[in-house]
Amino acid sequence: MTIRTIGPEAERHLDWMDLTRAIAAGHDLPRAEIDDTFLYRGSDTMLSRAAWIDGLGALVKTAMIFPGNKDHGKPAVVGGVSLFSDDDGTLSAMIDFGLVTKWKTAGDSLLAATRLARPDSRRILIVGSGAVAGSLHEAYSAAFPDAAFNVWSRTEDTAHAFARDLGIDHAPDLATAVGAADIVTCATMTTEPILRGGWLRPGQHIDLIGAYRPDMREADDDVLRRSTIFVDARATTLDHIGELKIPLASGAIARDDVVADYYDGDAMARTSDEQITLFKNGGGAHLDLMTARYILDAVDGAVG
Repeated sequence: MTIRTIGPEAERHLDWMDLTRAIAAGHDLPRAEIDDTFLYRGSDTMLSRAAWIDGLGALVKTAMIFPGNKDHGKPAVVGGVSLFSDDDGTLSAMIDFGLVTKWKTAGDSLLAATRLARPDSRRILIVGSGAVAGSLHEAYSAAFPDAAFNVWSRTEDTAHAFARDLGIDHAPDLATAVGAADIVTCATMTTEPILRGGWLRPGQHIDLIGAYRPDMREADDDVLRRSTIFVDARATTLDHIGELKIPLASGAIARDDVVADYYDGDAMARTSDEQITLFKNGGGAHLDLMTARYILDAVDGAVG
């Protein structure tokens, strides 16, 4: 049997808004069966995620996260993605890890922003200047084509280069930039909060992506207390990621403060122009599965 392989060249067939619709449709199917396995060696992480959605298929994705790779000119995150048929369990395709990860991560946040950010948002701040930050610029530009972007990073030279490459502005001061933004999308590798609740103002949307380990946070307790909190999936965020796990353990927030995830349908929505909405992008293999299936269908549609 020949196994299909889908490489990064498939990106030319993909569309950000089509992906958000595919992710939304995936949540109309029966709830995914998911399981995550985390293995650690110092700062390195092996994350294996599996999902099965009745009617869509099954997927296993393994990510090897080596932060030190950046010092040697290598990607910090590498891995593999296997997509399986829902009909007979056979391997449908091996899809490029970077392609699935890029589109799943930014598409997850983009779907949330289309539901939680004010439609008239015109100023978007990207916190971080790595690979994810670049895909966030692509994704948010699709839904907010009239928005002006700027970027802040702890490494100022990197932020300047990122801004120059994309033709956007560099924000020298994070507090000032957060206060001026309509949407703040944060993709860093920090373990200590860098976003402060005192910087927020009514009507903003906060998108937190970077934290993926139990010891990682991007926002302080005050950010969470001032915001209406949403997540992509309670099962992959509340008890696994420090962004919520730590403040839940301390009592800074309660589980009931998390209003909705994607399986709650219309509850994932802004209810007033003054509300501060916060979305924690925790990912999950079910989102990788929805994205991988979208990629495969988009390629087949282009070929057909």
